[in-house]
Amino acid sequence: MPISSNLTSLLVTVVVSLGAGVACAAEEAVVIPPPTIDETAGSATETAIFAGGCFWGVQGVFQHVKGVESAVSGYAGGEAKTAQYETVSTGSTGHAEAVEVRFDPKKVSYGRLLQIFFSVAHNPTQLNFQGPDRGTQYRSALFVTAPEQREVAERYIDQLDKAHVFPQPIVTKVSEAAGFYPAEAYHQDFLTRNPTYPYIVYNDLAKIENLKSLFPTDYRSQPVLVGKTKG
Repeated sequence: MPISSNLTSLLVTVVVSLGAGVACAAEEAVVIPPPTIDETAGSATETAIFAGGCFWGVQGVFQHVKGVESAVSGYAGGEAKTAQYETVSTGSTGHAEAVEVRFDPKKVSYGRLLQIFFSVAHNPTQLNFQGPDRGTQYRSALFVTAPEQREVAERYIDQLDKAHVFPQPIVTKVSEAAGFYPAEAYHQDFLTRNPTYPYIVYNDLAKIENLKSLFPTDYRSQPVLVGKTKG
């Protein structure tokens, strides 16, 4: 999501949409079934890493999910030395824009987070792009932190593909989490801090409304923000 990308056409779309009194989104939500298998709820806080295009919207969605203790925008899939926004934006680092989610599995399961991820946070059928953003840094990916996460994720993708809930096959790649590097401070909590920013209005605000509509028991109105997270 280069800040200057297609800004002129984006502003025109936003003005028309706001004039009609609605918020719009480049990617619509899809109603999907929950996973047939899920992790066994443990007592310890768990970590999962999700990549689904621009991390602003993905972070914003997970920050509104009950049971999520933190959601941090960052980079995953590449090396520490290249984990800077301008470098990652070249698409040559192996990194994906990603969000590290720490959650209480007694309150929200990994499978439920996957359902939200595939349903409202992004479009898992788009290969190496998401909405207006192009490049491998915007790919759909899951970086798993435990063998059980891999099993749940891979079986859920297979389940959704076999059910044909999306018009095209899911392209989300599942791999081991080899490192996560938090993004620059100006990227954190971007959706909450910039609700009138054209990119956010067009691409991301409806994701929050879709979360509220499709997952009402999981939605919380006050997001858990990086700026308010201790430790």
